[in-house]
Amino acid sequence: MPTPVLMPALSPTMTEGNLVKWNKKEGDRVKPGEVIAEIETDKATMEVESADSGVLGKILVPAGTNAVKVNTPIAILLAEGEKLENIPSAAAAASRVSPPQSLVTASSQSENTSKSDPVLKQQQVITKSNTASSSSISSPSEKVTASPLAKKMAEISGLDLNNIQGTGPNGRIVKIDIEKNLNKTPAVNNLLSPVSQASIYSPSSNAFVKEWFPTYKELPLSNMRKTIAKRLVESKREAPHFYLTIECELDSLIKLRQDLNNRLDKDKLSLNDFIIKAAAIALKLVPAANVAWAESYLRSYDHVDISVAVAIPGGLITPIIRRADQKPLLSISKEMKDLAQRAKDNKLKPEEYQGGTFSISNLGMYGIKNFAAVVNPPQAAILAIGAGEQRAVVKEGAIAIANMMTCTLSLDHRAVDGVIGSELLNAFKKTIQDPLSILL
Repeated sequence: MPTPVLMPALSPTMTEGNLVKWNKKEGDRVKPGEVIAEIETDKATMEVESADSGVLGKILVPAGTNAVKVNTPIAILLAEGEKLENIPSAAAAASRVSPPQSLVTASSQSENTSKSDPVLKQQQVITKSNTASSSSISSPSEKVTASPLAKKMAEISGLDLNNIQGTGPNGRIVKIDIEKNLNKTPAVNNLLSPVSQASIYSPSSNAFVKEWFPTYKELPLSNMRKTIAKRLVESKREAPHFYLTIECELDSLIKLRQDLNNRLDKDKLSLNDFIIKAAAIALKLVPAANVAWAESYLRSYDHVDISVAVAIPGGLITPIIRRADQKPLLSISKEMKDLAQRAKDNKLKPEEYQGGTFSISNLGMYGIKNFAAVVNPPQAAILAIGAGEQRAVVKEGAIAIANMMTCTLSLDHRAVDGVIGSELLNAFKKTIQDPLSILL
C-alpha cells in the first residue's frame, strides 16, 4: 500500500512550515531513519526522517514551497513493485496540496494588501479616478493584469499596457516592465526617479495636479517573523506590563573578569556570562519572581532556566541555559557560545529554545544605553541590559567616575508585584557589584 508522507509538526506550536530541501529524489529507495527532507519551522531548520521503508514514488510539494500546513501530504512512499499510476489515492493526495504561496494570483494579493495598506489603497483609488476622468489617455484592456503603480506610470507616459510583456507573477505588469519601455522614450525619463509622479484630481481647482508618493516592495514574512509578531502582540495585549530600572556599578566585575581571562588560554569570559549567572543567583534568592502565569494558577519553578535573546537573520531566538544557578561560570560561557552559534546556523533543537523560566535581552553590546523589553510568555519577567559606560557618580559626597550599567526589568503584573520585582533587581545588583559571590 502507498504511504503518504505528511508535513510533520516539529514543535508544539507549529501549524505550517517551509519545505527547504529534498534529500531524496523520486525513485530513490528510502530506509527508516533516513533523512528525506529539511523543514524550516518558526525557529530553526530541521531534518525530517522517514518512518517507513520503500521507494519515493512522488514528490507532491517541491523544495522551496512556503507555508505548507501541518499534516499536508508532501510525498508518496511506494512499496516494492507498486507503481504510482496504478494507485488512485496518489492523485487524490496530490489534489489536497495547497499551491505554494508564490503561485497566489497577483490580483488577490493586491486586493488583500489594499485592505490593510492605506498607501496602496490610495494609489488604486487614484488609478480609478484618473481612468474615469481623463479622455486623452486610452484605458488599458481589462484583461491586462498590472500593478496600480504600473498602470499609473503607463497612463502618464501614454504607454499601451496591451503592448507590454509583464514579468511579475502570472504575467503581471510591474514597475520594472514600464521602466524598460520608458527607456525608449527620453521625454518621460523623469518617471525613473526614486519616487513616482502621479496626476491626482483636485476638486478645488477642477484640474489635475502633480503629486508624489514613494515606491516600495513587499517582503514576504518568514515563519519566524510571523511567530514573533503573534507572540509579542499576545504578550502586550494579555500581560499588564510594568517596568523597574536600576543602575549597577561594574568596576569590580570588570577587574575580576580581566583577572580571570588572564588566567585562561581560550574560552574567554564575557560580561554577558556574568549577567546570566548573576540573574540566576538573584532568582534563587527571590523565588517569588521565578514564576509563570497560567490563568487558573501560578506556576512556581524549583529550577532556574535562563532564556537569552540571540539575534539571527530574520529575527531572534532565545536559547536556554538550563539550571544556570547550578553551573560554574566557565560552563555557562562555553554553553552560551555553542548555543548562539547554532542558533545563527538554524541548528537548534526545539528543547534548546522552548521553555525557560526567565529571559535576558542584552542590547548593551550594540551601544544601547537603556530600553524596556517585552515579556516572553508564559514567563513573567525579562531583564533588559544596557551598555556599560563611564559616568559621573557621587561617592561619599564627592563626584567620581565609575563604569555603570542600566538594567530594566519588565514584569507581568498578574504574576509578580512591584515589591517582588524590586527585591529581584536589588539582589541582581548586589551580585553584580560583589562579583566574587558569583564564583562561590
